[in-house]
Amino acid sequence: MTEGQRVLLVEDLTTDGGSKLSFVDAIRETGASCGHTAVIFYYGIYPETVDTLAGHGVALHYLCTWWDVLAEARESGAFDKATLDEVESFLTNPRPWQAARAKT
Repeated sequence: MTEGQRVLLVEDLTTDGGSKLSFVDAIRETGASCGHTAVIFYYGIYPETVDTLAGHGVALHYLCTWWDVLAEARESGAFDKATLDEVESFLTNPRPWQAARAKT
């Protein structure tokens, strides 16, 4: 990368956006700019992700989230209601869900 070059960071997925910040910083250290990242899959379960990236001057673009997967799973009837409800419980509050099920 060269000074003044504009770079789009493209990856397969993002969860909380932390690795994107590292990559963007490395890109910017070369003198290039990076204001956008595109991923195929964004978890969509950590609400601070978009704001964290935006605060670093990076817009997140994505094709689908776990919410899209859950909606399709409900519509298709491929899984029982209890399983889908448990998945939704995780998606709604992932950190408390994980803490409640952590092995001590």
